[in-house]
Amino acid sequence: MDSPNANRISGGIPSCHVVAMPYPGRGHINPMMNVCKLLASKVPHILITFVVTEEWLGFIRSDPTPTNIRLRSIPNVIPPELVRGADIPGFVEAAMTKMQDPFERLLDRLDAPVTFIVTDTFMVWALAVGNRRNIPVASLWPMSPSMFSGLYHLAPNHHFSVDGLDHGDERVDYIPDLSSTCVRDLPMKPITGNLMMNRFLEALTGLRKAQCLILTSFYELDSHVTDTLRTILPVPVYPLGPTIPYSSLGEAPSIVTGYSVLDYFKWLDSQPRRSVLYVSLGSFLSVSSSQMDEIAAGLRGSGVPYLWSARGEISRLQEACGEMGLVVPWCDQLKVLSHSSIGGFLTHCGWNSTLEGVFSGAPMLTFPLIADQIHNSKAIVDDWKVGWRVMGAESLVKREEIGSIVQRFMDLEADESKEMRNRARELQETCQRAIGKGGSLETNLDAFTKDILQCQGQ
Repeated sequence: MDSPNANRISGGIPSCHVVAMPYPGRGHINPMMNVCKLLASKVPHILITFVVTEEWLGFIRSDPTPTNIRLRSIPNVIPPELVRGADIPGFVEAAMTKMQDPFERLLDRLDAPVTFIVTDTFMVWALAVGNRRNIPVASLWPMSPSMFSGLYHLAPNHHFSVDGLDHGDERVDYIPDLSSTCVRDLPMKPITGNLMMNRFLEALTGLRKAQCLILTSFYELDSHVTDTLRTILPVPVYPLGPTIPYSSLGEAPSIVTGYSVLDYFKWLDSQPRRSVLYVSLGSFLSVSSSQMDEIAAGLRGSGVPYLWSARGEISRLQEACGEMGLVVPWCDQLKVLSHSSIGGFLTHCGWNSTLEGVFSGAPMLTFPLIADQIHNSKAIVDDWKVGWRVMGAESLVKREEIGSIVQRFMDLEADESKEMRNRARELQETCQRAIGKGGSLETNLDAFTKDILQCQGQ
C-alpha cells in the first residue's frame, strides 16, 4: 500500500534512490524522516522511498513531505497485542525478526534500482539485506551519542548486567569521554531482560557492516563523545541533528480532527512571558494512574499556569489540575516550546523531546520513565545543567513534592532558576549556530551526501 503521493516522482529513473527503513516507533520514525528531509533538500534530484508499516502509514501519510520523498508500506506483521507497549521486549523481538521478508518483497517491487539504504541501528536485518544485495547501508542511531557510547563500552565487555542494577549509587567512570555516572543512570533498566540486551549487542556488532553511522544530535552537544566514536568505530560518523522539525516552525499550525490547535495557541498568547509550564510525558509509555493523579494535584497546588499534552483522560485530568491551564490530547510540541509564554518543560526525557527542549532554550524538569530517558535526565541535570530532577527513584512522587518543585522551578527571580535559564539560553544559541549557515550540521550533511553519491557509482 502506498501514500496518495507515492507517484509524485516522475521524469524517468532517478540516478540516486535511497530507501529509508525506520524502526516502527514515533521516536524513531520522526528523526529518520527529518534526516530524509535534510537529504531531500540538499540533493533535489534524489528519490527517497520512506518505508513504514501500514499502521504507521495511516498516521503519517497526511504529513507534508518534499516532492522527492514518497511513502511506501509493508504489512502490519507485528502482533496487535505488542503494539501498545504492554510487552516491550516482545515488540522489539517482533520488529527485529518479522519485518525483513516483507521489506525485501517491497524492494523487489520498487520501480527504480536502490542505490543506498538508511536504516535504524536496531533493524540489524536491513544491514544484512543491503550487504546481500550489494547496497550500501547507513545506520541511524535514534538516541544520544553518550547513550551509544555507554552501551558500546559497557555491554560488550560485561561491565554491567541489566539484571544486576542493585547498587544505584555506585559510580561508573571508565567510559571514554563520558562523565562519571551513577549505576542508576545507566542506559538500561532491569525490566528489559537479557533478550533485549542481546538484541542491542547484535545491533552494535552489526554496525561494522554499515557504510556509516548517523547521529541525531548536533556535534557541539556531545562533541567529546562524537570525537571518541570517530576514533574507535570502523565507519564514518555524521551528527545530522537536531533531527527535529525546526524548519517547519514558520508553517501554519496543524489541525487534529475534532480539536483545533488554534485554541491552545490563543490561550498561550494571552499568558505572560515565560510563565507557563509545558507538560508532556511522551506518546508511547506513560506513568501509572496514581502518579498521574499526583502530578495533576501538584500542578493545581503550585498555582503555576500549565499546558499539558496528555493523550487520554483529558476531562478527568483537567478537573484534577484546575483552571490555571489547559489539558489537551495533542499539541504541536516544538511550536509550543518555542512560544514566548513557555517558561519550562516537564518532560519524560525522550531523546526527541530533549532535543526540542534544547533547541527552544526551555529549562527542563525531568521525569524519566525507562531506558535512555534516565540517561538523558542525567545529561540535562548534571552535565548541561539546564534542568532539575522531579524523580530519582521508582517510588510514587507525591503531590506536595511536585507542587513545591514546580513553584521553585518557575520562579524567574530565584538565583538558581536564573542560572539554569542562562545556561539553557546559551545551549540554545550553540544549537542555532550548529544549524546555521556554515555550521557543523552543514559540514556533516555535505560529507554524508558525498558518501551517498559516491556509493551510487559502486
